[in-house]
Amino acid sequence: MRNAIPTLNKWAALAVLIILVFIPLSLVLLRSVTPDGAFEGFAAFSILFEEQYRTILFNSLLLGLGVVVGASVLAAPLAFFMARTELRKHRWIDIVLIIPFMTPPYIGAMGWILSMQPNGYAQQVAPFLSAITPYFFTYFGMVLVMSLHLFPFIYLIMRNTLENIGGRMEEAGVIHGGNFFYRMKRIIIPLFFSGYSMGALLVFVKTIGEFGTPVTLGNRIGFYVLTSEIHRYTSVWPLDFGTAAILSTMLLSVSMTIWYIQQWLVSRRHDKVVSGKGQTKAFTPLGKYQFLAWFYLFGVLGLAIGVPYFSVISTAFLEVQGDGLAWSNLTTAHMVQLFTGSGLEALLNSVWLAAIAATISAAIGIWVAIIIMRKKGIGEKTMDFLSLAPNTVPGIVVVVGLILFWNAPWNPGMIYNTWMMLVATYVVLYLPFTVQNIKAIYGQLGDSLFNAAKMSGAKPVYILRTVLIPLILPGILAGWIMTFTISMRELVGSLILRPPNMHTSATFIYSQFEQGTAALGMAMALVSVGFTTIVLIVVERFKNRSQAYRQ
Repeated sequence: MRNAIPTLNKWAALAVLIILVFIPLSLVLLRSVTPDGAFEGFAAFSILFEEQYRTILFNSLLLGLGVVVGASVLAAPLAFFMARTELRKHRWIDIVLIIPFMTPPYIGAMGWILSMQPNGYAQQVAPFLSAITPYFFTYFGMVLVMSLHLFPFIYLIMRNTLENIGGRMEEAGVIHGGNFFYRMKRIIIPLFFSGYSMGALLVFVKTIGEFGTPVTLGNRIGFYVLTSEIHRYTSVWPLDFGTAAILSTMLLSVSMTIWYIQQWLVSRRHDKVVSGKGQTKAFTPLGKYQFLAWFYLFGVLGLAIGVPYFSVISTAFLEVQGDGLAWSNLTTAHMVQLFTGSGLEALLNSVWLAAIAATISAAIGIWVAIIIMRKKGIGEKTMDFLSLAPNTVPGIVVVVGLILFWNAPWNPGMIYNTWMMLVATYVVLYLPFTVQNIKAIYGQLGDSLFNAAKMSGAKPVYILRTVLIPLILPGILAGWIMTFTISMRELVGSLILRPPNMHTSATFIYSQFEQGTAALGMAMALVSVGFTTIVLIVVERFKNRSQAYRQ
């Protein structure tokens, strides 16, 4: 049985998670009530009654609501087309629709800025757009950019929910005389609500915790939110970690409150999808109107992928951006400069930092996941919660906690202001990916192989090495590659915690864009996205080959 696996030190693993996750997050809460060193309790939050901070909080909430609406409006027709019409047979569409979500948001925002700025690519390609491009640099522009980034997430939830709502219930509604709107109100929306509300919650939390777009586009238009202000207090002199902790606690409180409201709303409803033998999938043929669905699909893809990547590629290869789009203005000089200057060092820094972080995360993930899956006591449940906590907390809140912990005078660890701080940050932020992937594979394993190995006299360590690890290898590889690729492009932690004179690919892109040398920054964006995509494809092929070999 699986208990033949050696008893790993549960308490040591729990101690690691407490150090990495629990203490930093606890210090954020502690510092928020002691901003100046003395305990002030809830009085410390009185700053939120000041107009400046009320506006920042209101902006964050307004942005979150706007993006939920925007992403839902973009995703709803696509979910309907892919769940209930002829388009559902084209499964490649699902893969293409994930590209915007996999694109770093700050790169997408920079691409849109380059396109919509005065005399930008939009005006060069279609001069009549000059009348509407100024509206981009407003709240609505931020909502558009972030909605185009996050709509794939809510699309997948909407599509899956619609697919799970069988056709029999709607057929019954038709038989009893219910028109389309009645069926929508009484059948589809009630069954749809539970899944959609979870997706909307996650999009809202992701939006208010997003850093890349607010710090690039939001700061440019004067639309400040909690994340951009936390960044300012932790990176611009004079540093004020007390106020940063208060704002971080507010951001965390909003996230947890929205989570509770969603759970409360769902608990009050008891709508269930009817499933079982004979259940049919609802189908709505588009017929001659199918071209409208394709038109909408390619329109959304053009906005979500075409516009930002056209801007990134054009900027990377234009010799002089002010001279506009022309074949005579194309050059590879920026790519050459990237690989012969400081850009190469920044790219290599990202590669080895991400590789180390992914490897450490995989090792901790294996350790934690095996313990969690073997037993479900209080210790294991606590470990499970702590291993997933960074995925439910806005990234900048985690970063503030790591600063407070590793920069504390009483902490003997000397990693703050070194490259090891970046590795620790990546490990904490993306450990949930590794743990979840390994747990998913581990949960599908039976006991037969473990029993056979034990009856054959195999020692526990031998079983772990030759039976368990090979079986969960796909989950390990999936967690490793996710941690590696996201760490390669991570911005908020890298920007705040990087040592002096050390750049990663993300901070290099950000600094070049801020300094007005966007061409070099976009060349780095193109290379980093291309590199991580190639790594993803190679690892995926290796994983498929290993699975085929074992079969």
